[in-house]
Amino acid sequence: MKPVYLDYSATTPLDPRVLEAMIPHFGENFGNASSIHAFGRKARAALEESRETIAGCINAPHDTLIFTSGGTEADNYAVRGVASALGKKGRNHLIVSAVEHHAVLDTALALRAEGFNVDVARVDEKGTIDLDHLRSLVNNRTGLVSVMHVNNEVGTIEPVREAAEIAHNAGAVFHVDAVQSFGKIPVNVDELGADLLTLSAHKIYGPKGIGALYIRKGVAIDSLLTGGGQEQNRRAGTESVALAVGFARAAEIAIESMEHDSTHVRTLQRELHAKIADYPGIVFNGHPESAIPHILNVSFNTPGIDGEAMIIGMDLRGVAVTSGSACTSGTLEPSHVLLAMGRPESTARATIRFSLGRQTTMEEIETAVAALKEVLATIKRPLGNPKSEF
Repeated sequence: MKPVYLDYSATTPLDPRVLEAMIPHFGENFGNASSIHAFGRKARAALEESRETIAGCINAPHDTLIFTSGGTEADNYAVRGVASALGKKGRNHLIVSAVEHHAVLDTALALRAEGFNVDVARVDEKGTIDLDHLRSLVNNRTGLVSVMHVNNEVGTIEPVREAAEIAHNAGAVFHVDAVQSFGKIPVNVDELGADLLTLSAHKIYGPKGIGALYIRKGVAIDSLLTGGGQEQNRRAGTESVALAVGFARAAEIAIESMEHDSTHVRTLQRELHAKIADYPGIVFNGHPESAIPHILNVSFNTPGIDGEAMIIGMDLRGVAVTSGSACTSGTLEPSHVLLAMGRPESTARATIRFSLGRQTTMEEIETAVAALKEVLATIKRPLGNPKSEF
């Protein structure tokens, strides 16, 4: 049986059209984009064309987009760069939402250990940021507020525009992690009120190893990498033209197929939801309306069911899913997102995330449902037991 991949929120397969666009830049167009000779100029032209394409997809001027090694670096750059620049001016207070990706949340907490004041804004049981709580946290020393556009674990779409207004009213810079929203729903930096916005290629059928950070003109931000004048003196290091070209082609395809892809995955997600909704103790996590259809996150309150055992059991049956939580040193930790939403730790541990993509089929949904039913019927493991029995 062909393996079934339902972990598209973790990464996506490289679109063949993207690979085709990249291939020449691994070979004949190998020049360094910083060189002024013909080889370099050809590489520079491809790099800047790619930058302009991606920037256009988010309604941004091309010279406001900085290429990075991925979403994690872009998030780090946004949070640390602004904290460094504004901290010198007395704005040493940062606010992040409780459900941010660890690239934002852990960076903010690291800055707290370095002397910055950091607050974490609450979310409700649907994973939506509490705007009243955010409003109570901002003050005249707040330098940065960071709120993700779409949550990577439960799919909730955050009220980013409203959060941006709160941040701007306090004179703060507003950062949006759009890694999970870009290519799935419209992303417009002006409509979102974003001063900084993070993107990643491998979430939209592009190559791994490249992301981007939009930086609105006039935003104070310090560079993290030094040693060269690349990327407008903001990120030292020779740019990967091939990856940039792939990112741009993936972005073009994602925007062109956004409506079709969303309709496709919505149909599949509804079918999946309907087929498992009657299972005893099942809980669907995330906002029932304000969410992308690409993610279905479910927990089980039935005693003896554990997320790690479910993931392993599904994998043994040829279906790849995940918990959406961090796996460190072989120990599956309960999701910080679900805990922030008020789920008990036992429920947070008994969770799996299905994430669907462009290539998902109805047959794969049926296979996944059958596998899940088998796994749930055979798991004998009590919560907290370190060994699984099937």
